[in-house]
Parts: sequence; structure tokens; C-alpha cells
Amino acid sequence: MTEKVFDVVVVGSCMTDLVSKAPRLPKAGETIHGHKFFIGFGGKGANQCIQAARLGVKTAMVCKVGKDFFGDNYIQNFKDNGVHTEFVKQSSDAVTGAASITVDDAGENAIVIVAGANMLLGAEELQEALPAISHTKVLVCQLEISPQTSLQAMCMARDNKVKTIFNPAPAIPDLDPDFYRVSDVFCCNESEAELLTGSSVASVEEAHRAGQELLKRGCGSVIVTLGPQGCVVLKGGESTLKHVPAPEVTAVDTTGAGDSFIGALAFYMANHPHMPLEEMARRANLVAGVSVREIGTQTSFPYRRDLPNEYFQE
Repeated sequence: MTEKVFDVVVVGSCMTDLVSKAPRLPKAGETIHGHKFFIGFGGKGANQCIQAARLGVKTAMVCKVGKDFFGDNYIQNFKDNGVHTEFVKQSSDAVTGAASITVDDAGENAIVIVAGANMLLGAEELQEALPAISHTKVLVCQLEISPQTSLQAMCMARDNKVKTIFNPAPAIPDLDPDFYRVSDVFCCNESEAELLTGSSVASVEEAHRAGQELLKRGCGSVIVTLGPQGCVVLKGGESTLKHVPAPEVTAVDTTGAGDSFIGALAFYMANHPHMPLEEMARRANLVAGVSVREIGTQTSFPYRRDLPNEYFQE
């Protein structure tokens, strides 16, 4: 392919969301009645890419879907959102990934994912996408694809002096230590931080301690998100606690809020590289705060036109 320059490239997952709304989350072995069902587009990687695209940066997605109805629809969804699809590959060997999501009336959720074609994304596809990965401003990876594939993509980016954001979700306890070394920004939520550090992360102070532990492992910077408590930002060589509060919002559906945050963070890193990281995190919090006000994942992600101009000023 000819060399293409993107602002944000995401290597990651695509999932078809099968969403049920119910008064509460069912207990083990329990069947309850819900009151709404819909099918949507999800997957951590795709969510993050589409949120970045909606804020106004040139994005490309590197992923794998099935050669099926859901896969065809997902490729069209990327195109509808202005995401470059040359590196979205289809496979006959697996179905498009799917996520079964239950959302209660308080906006909390429980999710089961079946990775499907996501796990077939590997070295061959990364090599095809190398011209994009090596010339982007920011690369974003997660763990809904093979961890080895995510790590290889991040190493390719770092070898070409590309900034990296790593979101260790869903978290795995035996994370390859090299992930820390190749992460310019290591961004996790409280449950992921707990699993990775073995310590409780329920408060701002505990998140700060967990972030310090993650920094010691080689990350450039660490962000620990805490839902309604906002997030904690730590940078290598700095010891001060930087707590970024979240805006007060009434949550309707928190599904995808973390992905909205990551996508917005990638936007700010690409478009405003000299902005302090804590200011990027503050603005990403504001964007994610908009996303929880509506039901659905990508359907709740705001476009640039929906947001105040001050979100985009230096």
C-alpha cells in the first residue's frame, strides 16, 4: 500500500453488542424479565477508534471480523463514522465477535464476550498495516485480541517513535512485563489496577498507590480511572498526586464509558500533544461523561459538534 498518515490507529477488537435492559442484574441461575432489547456495535478497540473519529481526527482500525452479516455491518459502521477500513479483514474461519450485555435501571452492566474472529488477528495483518502503524501520531491497544498481537503492535509503534496508549482490558493477572515498557500512557480502571497490583483500589489514595506501582514497572505515565470519582494521573519522575474529578452526571448506561475516555484521550494526544496529560484526562472525562447519559455504547458517543468549543481549545 502507499504510505498513509493517520492521527490515531487502533489495533483491537470489534464486537456486536446484544443488549438487554432489565430492572436489575440477574443472580446466578436466575431468569428475569427485561423491558428492552437492541443490537449495537461494540468491542473496546472499535469503540475507542470511533470515539476518536467523532471528535475529528483521521483514524484507522486494524481488526478482524467474520465473513458474516455482523461483519459486513461492522465494516459499513466504520465507514459511516469516517474510519479507514483497509486494515479491517474478514475471515471465514470464525464468527464476528459478540458481547451479551445486561444493563440495569441504575445504569450498571454485566458483560459476557465471545471473541470469535478477534483472536485471529495476528502478525500477518500487523505487517500489512505497518505503514499506517509506523506513521500515526498515536497507537491504541487493548486485550480483547491476542495479547501477543497487541504487544507486537505496540513494539512496532515504539520502534517508529509513535506515542502509545495501552488499555489492559479485560485485565489478565500474568500480563507480559514488556507491556509496561512500551506504554507511553498505561490507562486502566480500578478493577484492572487491582488485578495487576494485587491491592485494593477503591479510593483516590489507593489508586495513587496502585499507579505508583505500575509506574515502577516501566510505563511513561499511568491513568487510573475511578468512574464517578474521576481519575488519577501519574507521570514518571513526578511524585505529586494529581486527581482529576469527574463531572457530576446522572448515568443512564455506563457501557462503553471507559472506551469513550480512551478514544477522547487518543484524540487529545494526537491533536494537542503539548497539552498537560492531566488536562487531557480532564477533557476526556467530560467527553465520557456525555456518553453515560444515553443508553447504548457507540450510539451514546458524542460528536465534536455536540460538545462545547472550549473542549477543543488549547
